[in-house]
Amino acid sequence: MGPPIPGWADPKQLDGSVRRALKGLESRNAGVVGQHLAAAGGLLEDDPAAALAHAQAARGRASRIAVVREAVGVAAYHAGDFAEAARELRAYRRMSGDESYRAVLADCERALGRPDAALKLVTEALAAGPDEEETVELRLVEAGSRQDLGELPAAALVLEAALGGRPDPAGLRNGDTGQLRLATAYADLLETRGDVALAQQWFEAIMEADPDDETGVAARYDDVDDDADDLDDLDDTDDFGDGLADDGTDVDAADEEPEDGDVADGDVADGDVADGDVADEDADDEGVTADDELLAEGDGDADLAEYDPDEQDVEEEVAELLGEIPVPGFSDPQTTDVAVQPQRGPLPDRSEMFAAPGERGEEHEPPTS
Repeated sequence: MGPPIPGWADPKQLDGSVRRALKGLESRNAGVVGQHLAAAGGLLEDDPAAALAHAQAARGRASRIAVVREAVGVAAYHAGDFAEAARELRAYRRMSGDESYRAVLADCERALGRPDAALKLVTEALAAGPDEEETVELRLVEAGSRQDLGELPAAALVLEAALGGRPDPAGLRNGDTGQLRLATAYADLLETRGDVALAQQWFEAIMEADPDDETGVAARYDDVDDDADDLDDLDDTDDFGDGLADDGTDVDAADEEPEDGDVADGDVADGDVADGDVADEDADDEGVTADDELLAEGDGDADLAEYDPDEQDVEEEVAELLGEIPVPGFSDPQTTDVAVQPQRGPLPDRSEMFAAPGERGEEHEPPTS
């Protein structure tokens, strides 16, 4: 059951701790599970969907092994299956006691359209005193969740505090990936809020402090430049035919004036406003001038209290142990639609999960959205 195992997938590539965890399995089964995990690790960056299929095949044979559930969660997060990622990483946390995926779990809740649940997880994680790297990830999820709720001023406060309170683009440091990621999120927020000139200053400072383009900002600007060049080429082509009718004769469009009282198609007469323009502007103004006290608890707390993903997972796991429901398989459809594509950051360093001895230390990063 599961996808064909590629010939290069060797269980010896796995870290010793993973191989030891598989020793409790029957020998042949352990070998197949190890091959699927090795294949998942090798495909994680280039083909996350295939990596997920291999990890899920390993789970079908070894669902009681914590590192197998972790592998499924990591692969699912890379593949954008956030419901599966959250479910499996919560199972891994219960089985291992490892709390290092708190920011990822909060990010999954945000992606599944539950920003209030994401904020609750962020608050709990911050209260536990995470390290600097995890704190950056938690603050990014917190700001994104506030933005999802329409609380732009509150999102700005979160990022400004994380950047030192009075952020200045001139203060960005080369090589500080966490600070640069916070700055990128802040620049994006400024642009969303309409502060285009200030956002441009931040983007330029980020590119200067990020010569390797870890943030992807320079690549974004390259794409914009390429699009602009394509438009210029298109304009040049259009100019070649300007003033020519279908039969090649000259046409002076300026001589064709509309009669008095007529309005050309698509034009708006003086004093008229297209439907929705005023309403949209008023709504934007209200969003920008919203009360800065938006960090207080929202009205959705009562509904949030009824939602406990851990409790649901435990019930399903007990039923699974009793044989009342099948172990989740790689063919199971995603049951919850993704509402928001999150800004994904580096996962906790789990390079040893798939790394061969002597190859540890390379950080697995999810694909950019």
